[in-house]
This record gives sequence, C-alpha cells and structure tokens, in this order.
Amino acid sequence: MSIPSEAFILPPEARGTLQQRIRQMVSEGILSGRFRPGQKMPSSRGLAAQFGISRITVTLAYAELVSADYLMAKGRSGYFISENAPRAPELPARSVRAEGADFARLSGGRFSDFATVPRPLDWENYAYPFIYGQADGSLFDHQNWRLCALRALGRKDFAALTSDMYDRDDPLLIEYLLRSILPRRGIAAREDEVLLTMGAQNALWITVAALLGPGRRAVVENPGYSGLRGLLEPTGTEAVSVDVDADGLPPDRLPKGVDVVYTTASHQCPTNATMPLERRLALLEAAGREGFVIVEDDYEFEMSFLKPVSPALKSLDTEGRVVYAGSFSKSVFPGMRLGYLVGPPSFIREARALRLMMLRHPPGHIQRTVAYFLSLGHYDALINRMRNAYRRRRQSMDEAIREQGLTVAGQGGFGGSSFWMKAPEMVDTEVLAVRLREEGVLIEPGRAFFDPAAAPRNFYRLGYSSISPAKIPEGISRIARAIRLGHG
Repeated sequence: MSIPSEAFILPPEARGTLQQRIRQMVSEGILSGRFRPGQKMPSSRGLAAQFGISRITVTLAYAELVSADYLMAKGRSGYFISENAPRAPELPARSVRAEGADFARLSGGRFSDFATVPRPLDWENYAYPFIYGQADGSLFDHQNWRLCALRALGRKDFAALTSDMYDRDDPLLIEYLLRSILPRRGIAAREDEVLLTMGAQNALWITVAALLGPGRRAVVENPGYSGLRGLLEPTGTEAVSVDVDADGLPPDRLPKGVDVVYTTASHQCPTNATMPLERRLALLEAAGREGFVIVEDDYEFEMSFLKPVSPALKSLDTEGRVVYAGSFSKSVFPGMRLGYLVGPPSFIREARALRLMMLRHPPGHIQRTVAYFLSLGHYDALINRMRNAYRRRRQSMDEAIREQGLTVAGQGGFGGSSFWMKAPEMVDTEVLAVRLREEGVLIEPGRAFFDPAAAPRNFYRLGYSSISPAKIPEGISRIARAIRLGHG
C-alpha cells in the first residue's frame, strides 16, 4: 500500500535544512508506527510537489534514509519503508502522574534554593543584552571549528571518539595545555598534575567535594562568585565571607582556622579587581603559615587586554598549596563546557576518582576537537580577535557610562568582559532589571553575589561580550533614564 503525499507535513517550526527536516519527518513517522514496513513512499517528484521544493532535495533525503536503514530502494519501483527500520518500543502511553513521594522533603531544597543571577532564556531576542558570559557569534571562527570537529570525527581519531577514558584525558589536549596554555600563566606542570573537567563549575564542584565538608571552613569573597555558595551549602561547609577591596581579597583580613580560601585573583568576580603581585605573595605566605589551601579560579585571564597579565598564584606556589581552576568555555563558547584543574598529584588522583563517580570523563570528541582547534592556531587567533573587540566595546561602555553619569563600583584595570556598577541606595536593581526588560535592556542584579546575611540591593553588572557596539550608547542611556526616574 502506498503512502499518499498528503500524509506528510513539514512542521514550520522545525530546525535544520529542508533535507534534514524531511528526514526527521519520515523517521519520526516510522518510529511512531504511523508508517509500516513494506509501505511504499511517495515518489520524490510527488513529495517535492507537495512541499513546493526541489526534487533533488527530496532525493537526497531519501538517500540518507536508505543509508540509515529507514527506507529501501527497489529498482524502478521506488522507495519503501525498510523491513529493518528502527522501531520504537510498543508500550502503552500513560498519563502524567502526580508526585507520590515528598521530594521537596527528601531533597530539602538544598540545591534549588540558593540564589542565582536571573537571566531570561531568550536573551538573544533583547536589543540591549548587557549580560555576562555569553558568546558573540560574529567573533567566533565557525569554519575552522567545523573543520576541527570533522577531523575529530574521522577514522583516524575513532579511539578518541569512542573510548572510555575514565582514567586519563586526551593526550593531544593535555600536551597542548602543558606546553602552551599553562606556561602563559607561568605555570609548569606535569601530566599527573592536570585533570580535564566539564567546565570550571564542575572543576569547583570536584574541588569542594574533595577538600571540604562538615566541620570544614572556607573563605569566600564578598561580593563573589554566586555559584560557589551553592556548591558549599549542601556539603555542610562553613562559608566565611571576607569583603574584597580595590585590589581583591585582602590576606590580612582572613580569619584563623580556615581550610580553604577561594579567590578570583586575575579578574575578581564580579568587581573585576586584579590582585597585585605583592598581595599574591602575601596570600601564599599566609597559606604556608596558617596551613590552608588556596583555590584559584582564573576563569578570564585570556581577556587581559589593557595591561600584561599578572603571574597566576599557582605559578608562584612553591609549597604545593594552590589548586588552579581554568576554563576554555568562556574564551571559546560557554556551551562547550570544558575546563581543567591543576594541582599536586595527590589531589589530582582524588579529583580524578571523583570525576569517575560523577561523569567518568568529558566527551572524547569535544576534547579532540579542542585539541585540534588549539594546536592549529585557531584558538590564539580567536582570542586576539576577542581582545580587540572587547577593547573597543569597553571603550564605548566607558564613554557612555561617563556621559550618562552612572557609577562604576569596580574598575577593572586589566580588561575582562563586564563592568561592576552601583546604583543610588534607594534603587533595588532586581526591580530595575524587570522594568528595563520592557525596554529591551538586560542587566544582572548584584544581590546574588553577596553574603545573603547582608546583601545590598543597589549593585548590578553590565557585560559587553554579546552586545553589538552600536547599541551600547542607547542601552546605557535607557539604564540611566530608568534610574533617574526612580524605577527600582
């Protein structure tokens, strides 16, 4: 029995090329049981006429479906649903059931209750997205990334793609990391001192799980990275807030009896302060004297475009007290989720065992793609392009902020990709952010970065990594106007 052309409908909201959408439409029909083995497909000419598209598009889609065993071609007779086509399990559909268990009680809300920086999922649809950490597609090297990905998917790299590398990482990526990336921060490391992670957040989770827990104390910067408190709270670790100043975390304000000190020395989150060399040495001296470990989150060191980068704390560490967390995700694109830890071999052994329990290892094809992207020079070209673009955007931001009379709370002297701002005391930036969305402007309220016990509500962050330079002046103008009108 033949399937009429009218039985096929291309969903207008589907993504991909016409060829991909036809393949999806046919395969979903087969998997759902609507089309049965042995049924004849419409001719390529008939289906093309049904959709008003080129016949060759349908022919190519049919050829792909044949190679995937969804269809079979019978000489001059046409295309038929294959007898070997994949089939979905024939289980009766069940209605959605209520939650019988009290999951809220069992989980205790330990993970969903901590404060996060609000950000709409459709941020790209806003005209003035001053949000942090998102990539600008116009700066990315799509062509060479695609070529590296295709190379990583080739036969030569089949083992890297398919192997379960639970006890090791991609040797090509590790080699380049040790030979090129870490030396830029003054860090000399061996293979047994490095572990790849699913981004910096995963690196921090592993570090917290390995080093902290009930009865342990950790110093966190105030204001500081909001995601860190969410990691510490469920472990029972006591988080001790220490206020930062214009030079970052002050070593002379650290309390006694702490186990771990967390710091963003290169670009303090969120103030963008860069810790001077003298303070870095003082922090290391305190670690040796008091016996604590330093966790250095160096997430944005590649974006130091105003001044030469400072040496990493890890590069100055002579006693093996610093655990260094880095990431490729911020400088390439956030969705890649690839970072790394550098630390003493005894720590890396424990961290690798924790990673094994949680996710075994980052996907092999991502590791190999990044290895090619770095080793062929594409990464350095991308970083250079981003630095130049960010330098121009930062200058436009600085000029617009000055012209509108807004207050910068933390002036990053080395670069970065954001400004830390302060509104008048009576302004609640969470209310302000909601009001600005109506005008197409996105800002990040600052309350989530502070100790919840005493969090001011008049700070906010303005990122410039994903906003068009031409839109910066008008966006800043709208923010200033909303503040002057008292919104918030």
